[in-house]
Amino acid sequence: MTDTAHPSGPSGKKNTADIVAASLKRRRRKQARLQWIGLGAISIAFVMLFILVASLLSTGWHAFTQTHLTLDVYVDPEEIREEKLPRGGFDDALGASLGAILPDADMEDRKTRKAVEGILSNGAQFELRDLVEADPSLIGQTITMTVPVSDPYDQLNKGLIKRDTPEENRRVKDREIAWFDALKEQGAISKPFNWALFTNADSRFPELAGLKGALVGSFWALLTCFLVSFPLGIGAAIYLEEFAPKNKLSDFIEVNINNLAAVPSVVFGLLALAVFIGWFGLPRSAPFVGGLTLALMTMPTIIIATRAALKAVPPSIREAALGIGASKQQMIFHHVLPLAAPGILTGTIIGLAQALGETAPLLLIGMNAFITSAASSPFESATALPTQIFIWADSPERGFVSRTSAAILVLLGFLVMMNAIAIYLRQKFERKW
Repeated sequence: MTDTAHPSGPSGKKNTADIVAASLKRRRRKQARLQWIGLGAISIAFVMLFILVASLLSTGWHAFTQTHLTLDVYVDPEEIREEKLPRGGFDDALGASLGAILPDADMEDRKTRKAVEGILSNGAQFELRDLVEADPSLIGQTITMTVPVSDPYDQLNKGLIKRDTPEENRRVKDREIAWFDALKEQGAISKPFNWALFTNADSRFPELAGLKGALVGSFWALLTCFLVSFPLGIGAAIYLEEFAPKNKLSDFIEVNINNLAAVPSVVFGLLALAVFIGWFGLPRSAPFVGGLTLALMTMPTIIIATRAALKAVPPSIREAALGIGASKQQMIFHHVLPLAAPGILTGTIIGLAQALGETAPLLLIGMNAFITSAASSPFESATALPTQIFIWADSPERGFVSRTSAAILVLLGFLVMMNAIAIYLRQKFERKW
């Protein structure tokens, strides 16, 4: 018997050290290959995310500015009379004032007058009407107004309508371009930030359409969702994790909760349409119904997150609380639940963020109606951010293309903000043992 091993036996076979070294090289190559594959996957994900955000920004940033026209308007007493308010020829007064400063604009010609009035947005006459109705003494005077231009001229000013396109293929003709250029030379054209995108509700005219109605509708729906799903979800999770006996019934409930978390959202929409609207007779298109539908979707997520947070609390916390004489209820609510709060809040906010972006269930309950005002209560008809995006994306007007991308950016901003809040709360309240 020998005490040393030869580098290789008489038959030329490698010894154990060589085999181990070769095996280590193979494992390191595989590890390096796996790392490169992971980096490649992350790189592809970032590239796709960059392409998505870049495409949205390239089309959506135009909607964050709006072309306006500053005009001295003569409130003609022949067109606008105090005894007939709020009726009156407000569009004619605007058109006459605009035609007076345009070169070669024969306002006696009907087609020319219509083309001149088409420079202004349809909402300009309503702004003038509101001013005169609030102060009838303006009749017979000249007032200065800053109003949005119509969508074709807004696109022209933003470069979305190419001037070198043949005239027959352009929405704005050569004569109208000359008028617009003359207004720019006079300093009457400006392009400020489009606050109307957030202060106006929906409209048939792209230059007047905004997200206020959708933002308010999403707020009411999420508020209803939170008030329903948060207490019920946490209560169900506490019972299943701390009180429920471990038997076939509790296992059956747990399996179904996990399955509900994976059910497509359109199924919840069909359920809400049949139960909330069909059986209970709740109002269609109401954020309250939308919130109940989203609560059904969010509750399984909250239950799963809460149970995971409760399981993460060390058993020693429970044992110590019971050891000093606390009841089981006191142990749960005074010791375990506060320590599990970061995970519970994180799961709840992520669930609400997911609910904010859901479209299919809201479409099925009718929250895609054309609503020109913001809902003052959760029982009035309203839209939500995802359904507003759907409505604008389906609109044939070219001006809604940029507004659709802008609305998606706003929705993404809310989602990022909600996820950032979840991360902050988790890091702030998280405790290590």
